[in-house]
Amino acid sequence: MSRYNVLVDSSVWIEYFTSGGIPKLDRLIEEDLVCTNELILTELAPALMKQKEIEILEGLNALQKIHLHIDWDIIREYQFVNLKKGINRVGIPDLIILQQVIDQKLTLFSFDKHFTLMQKHLTYDLLSE
Repeated sequence: MSRYNVLVDSSVWIEYFTSGGIPKLDRLIEEDLVCTNELILTELAPALMKQKEIEILEGLNALQKIHLHIDWDIIREYQFVNLKKGINRVGIPDLIILQQVIDQKLTLFSFDKHFTLMQKHLTYDLLSE
């Protein structure tokens, strides 16, 4: 694995904060392999600010941020393929994350089941439970 190549989805971070830790994520953090993007931070930040979890928010903001470049044509194509394959209710934010993972050859760490379903017809690396 190259440095900063595991994009950790908000589903994993939420579980991590509520359960008191996830050993797999702890190892990735220790090995300095975790990255994030502004979309994931934006999903997490409001709740952390409301709960006054400033130290956690500062830690997330200190992670390597991977720049998002959104290709709407690709997003529409992914959604079309999903619908054609019977995979419904995949939100646009998750399709944006998926596009970034594929384009930038990142590994996605997510607990969202639709990423497992989409991996059957789109090629990308996925860590899950």
